[in-house]
Amino acid sequence: MAGHARYTAVLDACVLYPVCVADALLSMAVAGLYAPKWTTAIEDEWMRNLETARPELKGRLDYRRDNMREAVPDWEVSETAWRPLIGGLRLPDADDVHVLAAAIAGHADCIVTANMKDFPASILDRHGLSAIHPDDFLLAQLDLDEITALTAFKEMRGRSRRPPLTPDEFADILARNGLAATARRLRNAAALL
Repeated sequence: MAGHARYTAVLDACVLYPVCVADALLSMAVAGLYAPKWTTAIEDEWMRNLETARPELKGRLDYRRDNMREAVPDWEVSETAWRPLIGGLRLPDADDVHVLAAAIAGHADCIVTANMKDFPASILDRHGLSAIHPDDFLLAQLDLDEITALTAFKEMRGRSRRPPLTPDEFADILARNGLAATARRLRNAAALL
């Protein structure tokens, strides 16, 4: 799993919605551990959901979206590539079919999602794909190239300036956002963060 730029993961909207999860995943990508992909439909979904939950952010997420795009210039699976696949695909939640179509069209190896039940192995296996929880995906990055992954986490922590975060505070934020195992692993390496 991952460890090489040719390993490709489609990032579901639910992992792009929480800023720290998105930052962790994109930090690993910028470090060269894997190639992330998403679509404008996935972008629209995380932005719409975040604006619904936090109305004060309405119209203010373009900056974050643009930074994500800039960090990963080859991010997009174009709609012309994934849209024709929709009709032949089925998932328990029809609203997730576009994510599977993007993974197929983008030649992905996996879909990183917190909604594991929506991407059953029995369906993904047919397409040579797997669904991986972001916590497991980040642990795999640490297992495959610990120095590169820890350096990426250290840089991520360093970007937090208001106030600067201690390694424990940084790990706490990850844990609160569904990355409990990653947080435990980083606490064990706190001296390197």
